[in-house]
Amino acid sequence: MKLKEKRVVITGGSKGLGRALVLRFATEGAWVATCARSEDELRRLLLELSSRDVRAVVLQCDISDPEQVSQFAWKVLDNFGTIDVLVNNASILGPRIDIVEFTKPTWDRVIDINVHGMFHVTKAFLPAMIRQGSGSIINVSSSVGRAGRAQWGAYAVSKFAMEGFTQTLADEMRHHNIRVNSVNPGAMKTDMRHQAYPAEDRSKLRSPEEVTDVFVYLASNESRGITGQYLEAQQSEKTLTDIL
Repeated sequence: MKLKEKRVVITGGSKGLGRALVLRFATEGAWVATCARSEDELRRLLLELSSRDVRAVVLQCDISDPEQVSQFAWKVLDNFGTIDVLVNNASILGPRIDIVEFTKPTWDRVIDINVHGMFHVTKAFLPAMIRQGSGSIINVSSSVGRAGRAQWGAYAVSKFAMEGFTQTLADEMRHHNIRVNSVNPGAMKTDMRHQAYPAEDRSKLRSPEEVTDVFVYLASNESRGITGQYLEAQQSEKTLTDIL
């Protein structure tokens, strides 16, 4: 097991890629903590983790609310003591419309979750990583965070912000031995992807479970020294090692 007793926090773990990562990390021996807004889906996830005898913290939390994030972080650190890995996965798509058509509340909601939420969660857990002098932060990005396209609006802007956040934080945290990278998981068979492309043939897409290898790699000691990088999920560990 590559992540035996590593303490991992994954936001947005109730479905899609987040859920796949929670279960994969647990399989690799990690202690896992996750949060999401859907109480029912979190309850089902907790039952599955309990059946596997995984040490876990599962709480409802809207990451755009700093008070809720603070309470989540307190609960996790009270149970785990510290954390080794943070995966900023939680995000929302928002409407696929031209920017001129956005209302301010709709725009703000996407930015609040995708950008401000990432900031709140990172800020809540980063001091624990700094104290222990190690850690890995993995931000879930997107291709539209590097090349904007029409009608991706606030989502694309939020992912551009994530890339800037990743590079800035990576540079700041080098002397603390904390690595910060982003991963583009690519097209997956998820509800968000279906919302973006409702007419797409979902049978041709990879499942979220098929794109978890790169996250395990970045969370493990095998990726020691890799920071400030943008990676794609289809890259194998060998390819990553060769490139980086």
